[in-house]
Amino acid sequence: MFRSIEDLETALSEPTPGVLGTLAAWPGDLVILGVAGKMGLTLARMARRAFDQLGRRDRVIGVARFSSPACAANLQAHGVETIPCDLLDRASLQHLPDVPNVIFMAGHKFGSSTTPDYTWASNTLIPTLAAEKFGRARLVAFSTGCVYPLVSVQSGGSREEDELGPPGDYANSCVGRERLLTFFSRRHGLPLALFRLNYAVEMRYGVLLDVASKVWRGEPVDVTMGQANVIWQRDANALALQCLAHAASPPFVLNVTGPETLSIRELAARFGRLLGRAPQVTGTEAPTAWLNNASKAHCLFGLPTATADQLIEWTADWVMHGGAVLGKPTHFEARDGKF
Repeated sequence: MFRSIEDLETALSEPTPGVLGTLAAWPGDLVILGVAGKMGLTLARMARRAFDQLGRRDRVIGVARFSSPACAANLQAHGVETIPCDLLDRASLQHLPDVPNVIFMAGHKFGSSTTPDYTWASNTLIPTLAAEKFGRARLVAFSTGCVYPLVSVQSGGSREEDELGPPGDYANSCVGRERLLTFFSRRHGLPLALFRLNYAVEMRYGVLLDVASKVWRGEPVDVTMGQANVIWQRDANALALQCLAHAASPPFVLNVTGPETLSIRELAARFGRLLGRAPQVTGTEAPTAWLNNASKAHCLFGLPTATADQLIEWTADWVMHGGAVLGKPTHFEARDGKF
């Protein structure tokens, strides 16, 4: 269990043996574009800790606008260099250092239904500019499991070779991001890995926290989107760094999530028992959901280090003890792609 934010972030940024092996085999500085998001801080710290454990002096450089000075200060305190940059500005991006390894995390989701123009610019123009700048690097680009259409809950989830075709501006702009990066990969030989994540969770954010918080507050839990996949953020961080070794042209594509398909109704009931609250459930499960099959990732890298049962218990404990949250609901219930 976790009793402080520092304990939590230390756990989220602990390098796995796979990360140590990858960074030992693929030397060089690492730039993380869009580092100021929910996952970037702990991913950057994981890379820095891995280099330190390996006795390597390679730089880890976090790039973002850094509208919050505390974010940059947090990274710097843990040995991560920071460079403020508006990634939509080609000239500013071109001034970034040339490095052999890049993790691309920039993007825009929440508010996409009210500002679709900004969403498309963020999710298609920024990756285009990044591919121009880092055309000789190995690039791991974060994507989303929402690039697939909703599938039958009996299907076992979408696989990497399935056709894309999601609803909504956000998910379609993410397809656009993949298509443009794939173009650069095929045309110019850019080694690329497309990292289709669905959904990373930690104690302060994610589907599990959303459900647990509603149960704790006595609010109804909508089960229309009746199933979901999740993965511990530490495991997602580790897989992103390990994908540097698999970046290729044409692109390497990977679904990233846990092996379990979780029922939202059963999650509400489980949290009700753990939290001592009677869950309120509304809606009826639809026959489809956004589900991904990550068996390819599990075969390549092994199962996640944290099981769904552990994550549920950790989340309930965090909620009961009044742990800090990011205040950013996932809106996992949305079926129309409007976030």
